[in-house]
Amino acid sequence: MTMRLADVAAHAGVSEATVSRVLNGKPGVAAATRQAVLTALDVLGYERPAKLRQQQAGLIGLIVPELTNPIFPAFAQVIESALVQSGYTAVLCTQTPGGITEDDYTDLLLERGVSGIVFVNGLHADSRSDRARYRRLIGLGLPMVLINGYRPDIDAPFVSNDDAAALDMAVSHLVSLGHRRIGLAVGQERFVPSIRKIAGFRRAMAEHAGVSDTDDLVVPSLFTIEGGQSAAQQLLDRGCTAICCGSDIMAIGAIRGVRQRDLRVPEDVSVVGFDDSPMTAYLDPPLTTLRQPVRDMGLAAVENLLEEIGGVRAPRTELLYRPELVVRRSTGPVPAKTGDQDG
Repeated sequence: MTMRLADVAAHAGVSEATVSRVLNGKPGVAAATRQAVLTALDVLGYERPAKLRQQQAGLIGLIVPELTNPIFPAFAQVIESALVQSGYTAVLCTQTPGGITEDDYTDLLLERGVSGIVFVNGLHADSRSDRARYRRLIGLGLPMVLINGYRPDIDAPFVSNDDAAALDMAVSHLVSLGHRRIGLAVGQERFVPSIRKIAGFRRAMAEHAGVSDTDDLVVPSLFTIEGGQSAAQQLLDRGCTAICCGSDIMAIGAIRGVRQRDLRVPEDVSVVGFDDSPMTAYLDPPLTTLRQPVRDMGLAAVENLLEEIGGVRAPRTELLYRPELVVRRSTGPVPAKTGDQDG
């Protein structure tokens, strides 16, 4: 597209001579005026001259488990946008079953000379995983930040959602609706987020529902639709009138499992998700869920990483962000015929 100085000048509210001075990098133009001209170029779809483009500070690796779960693209978008604002380019590495592993991606990123890496729900979140892979990166002096899955034996900044607080909110909400027989469909027990969700659920059930024995109310499964469906079937067999899920994806499966029994959500069984993925408000029924503060967490991760890159040691204490209960139509009062169940 051929640039018309008159169009840029009119949009920026300056003279054509001023536009010419900005485009040619000439002095004598106020910073605000220069920015107005550059903004006009962007808005009108003109490409900035090479010498006016933001210089890239380097590459940052961004490793996420998958993109099928909407929460991970949400994290990736926030982190990538924040990095671009600071002049960095994110190299997105997505894992798939049978594909490239986290360790392989890390080696590839090191070969590319990245300035740092952000790990989102990576192997660090597996309580059984070997921390040696992260010690190696620390030994190489590579800045990194890890999101969700806190491990005190890894010397790096951590940013996490408060999973235990989230389950407290979910259980308290369901108890306020009269539910006492509440189940938890959650991921595999070796993962730190699952460990924390289970612990928060047990404490909340004891405090809010007066139920101290919750062994038959917790069903570990996979963070998939099928995993949620299977867990829900087991919890329904155990008389649950409400189900908390470890992710929105699991909650979709749980709703499917409820309907396979010719039951309704929420008239017969209430379902609570986790994450507040973009599609949850448009489900049938719209899903009550726990909203991870993805934007705040992503921005904090980038801020910590940039501090590390700049030679400032970021705090090693875990930054724990409080979620928000978003009440929609997948939760309702306990059915009258089961209201006297107390577990």
